[in-house]
Amino acid sequence: MMTKTKLLIVTQAVDLDNPGLGFFHRWIEELATRFDNVIVFCLSEGRHVLPANVEVYSLGKRKAEAWADVRSTLSQRLRYGLRFLRLVLRLSFRYDAVFVHMNQEYILIAGWLWKVLHKPVYLWRNHYAGGGATDRAASLCAKVFCTSKYSYTAKYAKTVVMPVGIDTEIFKVEEMPRKESVLSIGRIAPSKRLEILIDAIGILTESGFQLKAHIYGDAFPQDAAYEASLRQRCIVARLEHLIQFHSGISNKKTPALYGAHELFVNCSESGMYDKTIFEALACGALAIASSEDYKKVADPRLWFDGTARDLAVKLKEMLKISVLEKDRMREEGKKLAEANSLHALVGRLAEEIQ
Repeated sequence: MMTKTKLLIVTQAVDLDNPGLGFFHRWIEELATRFDNVIVFCLSEGRHVLPANVEVYSLGKRKAEAWADVRSTLSQRLRYGLRFLRLVLRLSFRYDAVFVHMNQEYILIAGWLWKVLHKPVYLWRNHYAGGGATDRAASLCAKVFCTSKYSYTAKYAKTVVMPVGIDTEIFKVEEMPRKESVLSIGRIAPSKRLEILIDAIGILTESGFQLKAHIYGDAFPQDAAYEASLRQRCIVARLEHLIQFHSGISNKKTPALYGAHELFVNCSESGMYDKTIFEALACGALAIASSEDYKKVADPRLWFDGTARDLAVKLKEMLKISVLEKDRMREEGKKLAEANSLHALVGRLAEEIQ
């Protein structure tokens, strides 16, 4: 059911080909089915195919910079900020409410102006980290949305816990051979704790159990040293033949990867509740994760305590269970994914955004 509310969405990128943010294109498409008109402000604009009731305005950051997350100079930040404020004011008569995805900075810049204009602001922020800036941004919001009860933003009285929002029309089980190997997909950053996966593969190897792992993702410039340390870790442990690093790929290409692997591993800290966990489940991979949120809903055998040793135990256990039991677990995983579908999320957002 479409509401008469005209919605402004503020996000980092509108680009189908962006490895990290390409998924948000589908969010915009679905939100456009629930709101009369949708305006999108983004830092960078790439390839997109959006409905007729959606307009996109770019702040002008180059696509290559947005992908690499190059830290802007002070003059560039000032230019983007002023352009943003001009758009906020110039188009204010064309939207009723504001939905800011992840970037609290936009609220810190324009929150006071939206308050003067009587535009309710809604922030989506799901991360274990936060601080004074997050608190200030949240104070300017009507509501805050997150998916994890361990997110920094979960503490506010105005926070609403939401489904993760994966597109189950794209992420679904396809009949194909599955490799007896581990998959990891996502940005390479310290918060992803990929060293745990590497060490777990090392522990299995030392016990005489060899398992291959494929890590897909890119690091932002500030995390290049972390990526280099992971590669060096593999060399020191003599695991180069078992652990392979691949460049990040667009969201629309990941279903084939999920479908081709028996196991998926996510080592992120609680408070992030990465959507990749549910994308993997929707595609029939057995997703093992350390999130406390996941522990509450998943089969106990699919949760590990955040240590490499426990992850090694769980990986070995998964590969030893029967085909029949794996199929049963996949069906349960599919139900979890459906409960966290994009359709479910957008329905909830439409109810909450007034």
